[in-house]
Amino acid sequence: MTPPPIRLLAGFLTVGGWTMASRVLGFARDILIAGLLGAGPVAEAFFVAFRLPNMFRRFFAEGAFNMAFVPLYAKRLEGEGEAASDRFAEEALAGLATVLLVFTVLAQVAMPWMVLALASGFGDEPGRFDLAVAFGRICFPYIVFISLAALFSGVLNAHGRFAAAAAAPVLLNLVLIAGMGVAWGLGLDVGLALAWAVFAGGVAQLGMLVLTARRSGIRIGLRRPRWTPGTRRLVTLGLPAALAGGVLQINLLVGTQVASYFDGAVGWLWYADRVYQLPLGLVGVAIGVVLLPELSRRERAGDTAGGRNALNRATEFAMALTLPATVALVAVPGLVTAVLFERGAFTPADTAATATALAIYALGLPAFVQQKIVQPAYFAREDTRSPLRYAVVSMVVNGVVAVGLAPVIGWLAAALGTVLAAWVNLILLWRGAARIGADLTPDARLVARLWRIGAAALVMGAIVLGLSTLRDVAGAAGALVTVVVGGAAIYGAVALGLGAVRPADLRAALGRGGRA
Repeated sequence: MTPPPIRLLAGFLTVGGWTMASRVLGFARDILIAGLLGAGPVAEAFFVAFRLPNMFRRFFAEGAFNMAFVPLYAKRLEGEGEAASDRFAEEALAGLATVLLVFTVLAQVAMPWMVLALASGFGDEPGRFDLAVAFGRICFPYIVFISLAALFSGVLNAHGRFAAAAAAPVLLNLVLIAGMGVAWGLGLDVGLALAWAVFAGGVAQLGMLVLTARRSGIRIGLRRPRWTPGTRRLVTLGLPAALAGGVLQINLLVGTQVASYFDGAVGWLWYADRVYQLPLGLVGVAIGVVLLPELSRRERAGDTAGGRNALNRATEFAMALTLPATVALVAVPGLVTAVLFERGAFTPADTAATATALAIYALGLPAFVQQKIVQPAYFAREDTRSPLRYAVVSMVVNGVVAVGLAPVIGWLAAALGTVLAAWVNLILLWRGAARIGADLTPDARLVARLWRIGAAALVMGAIVLGLSTLRDVAGAAGALVTVVVGGAAIYGAVALGLGAVRPADLRAALGRGGRA
């Protein structure tokens, strides 16, 4: 069996480590927001305003642009050298910057309608609506900075330099935390400070990545936008990916629309989303970032066996981390939510609602993570149309569930729709891979280990549920520490005992020249 490249796991550990740092700071940020603003109108207005540039950021940057740009850039780098790949990057930078600047100006004018499109329930409450529009106009230019930062991240990742791109989100969270701290200390408007901190954080992220690229010897300058064969190919591949990204954002829009008609629901879904995004970012996003340039190189080299092996090992490693996280979040969502957020303006009722949403989101976590592993197999082959078709189907599923069940189960229909849509999308991606020549068939090692990983996670979940009862003795924080430490130890011991994880594999993968 062809061994996966050593840099795959090393790259994942680099990205995952920085992602963990960013998520921890993100928790600190959200804890401060919960304590200072709770789930009230100012918090909800900020969440909607911040979601607007992030929604289009995934449309322009991580979704459409990067999925089309990285394979094209990586193949030029491998086949034609740095001069040709950097020239292509300059062409892409010029086109992307032009589109983003025009779009941002138009968004400033259309902001009231954009807020209503995302949260029409705010229209009946002028206070929330006016705040969301004001915050949105301040936050929206963030899309320019973060989308250009995504381009430089893609360039650095293609060169095997993952650290700076993974560390950039840490800057945003530091700026947001600092902004809230200064505003609170001086008695200023915390919501307004948050909006301006988003703007400043975008500038900081882009500046850091441009500086890192220059220090790495990567010279990407500004040039006049031109319609070249390279940009034509980028648009040809990027447009279906953009539409797919748009479909995914429609899912988010539907969920926010449903939640906006229930007081506090936008905030509850936001806080629940932040918790389950930790394992998703640490595992799924990190592996996807590292896997895409790796599969692009193997596709160019015609190494089908190596590509299949890399996908199998990525799945194995991801599930070894994701399944225990899923079980734990389903078992003790209330304890996690209470320790992280229940203080200040965040009440026990907020905790109960957020915990319910968190348990639902957790059920979709394996699907969310696995999508990040399967999608690069399409993008590495320059197929962006198939993911679009599958995303449209998942959008329909999400809309039917979220809107159709809202009169029955209320705002929780938004979370349930998101989860079911994720599983449908993953099933379609998996079934369609054979048509593009991607071999996603699980090998014998993956099949043998997946059931062992699942069994170890279930044993851990049962014991964690028992450990959570220590809350009456040690308090919520003490019980959570016991759950985390005890759960990790139990899962590790059972996983090793069943053969789900073997230390020799990790040592071999991390050792130079080792075989995994």
